[in-house]
Amino acid sequence: MTFFQLIFNFVNRHKRHYVAAALMLLAVGLLTVWIPRQVGHLVDELVAGQATRRWILEQLAVLLLVGVTIYFLRVGWRMQLFVASYQLGVQLRTELYKRLCLQGPDFFQQQRTGDLMALGTNDADAIELAAGEAMLAGFDGTMTLVMVLAMMFLGVDWRLTLVALLPFPLMAMAFKRITQQVHDASHEALSCFSRLNDQVQESLAGVRTVRALGLESRNARQFAVLAQRASDASLRAQRWEAAYEPAVGLALTAAGFLTLASGGYLVWHNQLSIGALTSFTMYLGQLIWPMFAAGWVLSLIERGRAAWRRLEPILSLPLSIDDTGTLQTPPQGSVRIEHVHFAYPEQAEAALQGVSLTLNQGTTVGLVGPTGAGKSTLIRLLLRQYSAQQGEISWGGVALEQYELENLRRHISWVAQEPFLFSATVSENISLAKPDATQAEIEQAAQLASVHEDIMRFPLGYATLVGERGVTLSGGQRQRVAIARALLTNSSLLLLDDALSAVDTGTQTTILHHLRGARLGRSVLIVSHRLSAVADADHIVVIRNGKIAEQGTHAHLLAEQGWYASQWRYQQLEASLDESD
Repeated sequence: MTFFQLIFNFVNRHKRHYVAAALMLLAVGLLTVWIPRQVGHLVDELVAGQATRRWILEQLAVLLLVGVTIYFLRVGWRMQLFVASYQLGVQLRTELYKRLCLQGPDFFQQQRTGDLMALGTNDADAIELAAGEAMLAGFDGTMTLVMVLAMMFLGVDWRLTLVALLPFPLMAMAFKRITQQVHDASHEALSCFSRLNDQVQESLAGVRTVRALGLESRNARQFAVLAQRASDASLRAQRWEAAYEPAVGLALTAAGFLTLASGGYLVWHNQLSIGALTSFTMYLGQLIWPMFAAGWVLSLIERGRAAWRRLEPILSLPLSIDDTGTLQTPPQGSVRIEHVHFAYPEQAEAALQGVSLTLNQGTTVGLVGPTGAGKSTLIRLLLRQYSAQQGEISWGGVALEQYELENLRRHISWVAQEPFLFSATVSENISLAKPDATQAEIEQAAQLASVHEDIMRFPLGYATLVGERGVTLSGGQRQRVAIARALLTNSSLLLLDDALSAVDTGTQTTILHHLRGARLGRSVLIVSHRLSAVADADHIVVIRNGKIAEQGTHAHLLAEQGWYASQWRYQQLEASLDESD
């Protein structure tokens, strides 16, 4: 969709507001062009000595009333127009947000967060202004120009009008040149703002790392360079926008000079009255607004076009995960992974090769293996963050692709190794997926996750603000709050992706004990580097190099004397040494 198609479709959907604003503007235009003609008539009556005191006061009162009417009409059309145009900003931001929520990890690996934030702020604002201010100024300026020229040409003197218009073709040529420069400069300014926004976002998100490495000065210098580039780009755009005014000024000055010279000649030869020349001069003054409006409209449109060039590719980009499923029934039964093969786009070797396993309903399966073996990849496939390239994953005998994506994810609770907490209270973070949960339910979930005691030690308890990304909590506390959040939803499938890595073994044992007691038919998949976390699982699967290398119960795998057994002995030895210290 082009920028002008976007604007046309939006105006068509909100035509009631635009038509109302246009009618008010039409009334404003008619009254505005009537004033100079009436003033000219008043001047001629005064020159002829035929005007009475009463008549003059009546005419001045009428002019005052017309001025007040124009004021209220201008207020009215602004209210009508901006009620509609602001909706475009809401629509674009909502559409962008929904699009981003549906995109998978591949998309965000290729995009910068700061750039995406800029699209929803500056770029959306620029398009919104094009639908509001530009439409308004364009219609008002065009209508005023046509009416004024008609009055000048038909109501005063056509010869004087032709002479006055001689400088305007040169102004149009200047506008064409300026408009192209404004478009290029606006696009560069928006891009520079995105890079600046990205630098700020990364610096704030990684402020601990920046401080730990002593990079404050270097980051400040980088920010200063980006800020200067953004400033220079914005200044370049403003300079070109400012060039509209001199072009208009020169054209109108030349037109005024030609008008006075030609008009004076006609008055001298009694071919034009003084009142008519006064009216013509006032009409020429009224051309100032249409000329400035033309420059303003072109500037806003070019800014909007530049913003749409950046925003449209994101909105039209295909989703990395197709949400074509239609099933809205709750998934139930066993989860079967059959001969699944998957490779990341940027990697030559496959992350998973022919993996098959079954997670029966109500059972716990442990998934272990060395770093990079493909454990987290399998979790991502279950969450449909990616789609398997070969093989099939089904739940209750139905392929995951057949479930509506939102419905599927609503019945899965996932706790990542680095869980994300929002800048809200502990209670709000736990009840995120179940906002109507009672305080008793929230505390019960926290007790199951062995974080209740920690929370109660905070001065405000569950009302404690955790800060952005949970910065006020320790790593173990963040993980346990995330586990409590997952347990509160009581979903059918619980995925723990190394979610106990930041807690001590004693706390881990307590959490797993609570989990077994509160499982209530829930299927659990535990990914862990710490084998003690999966020792009591109903079934354990060892993945190495993307393939299943071993599987069975804890006792069975120890008897096989494979990778699992050697890792178990190593970790037990390591734990005993830690205890002796």
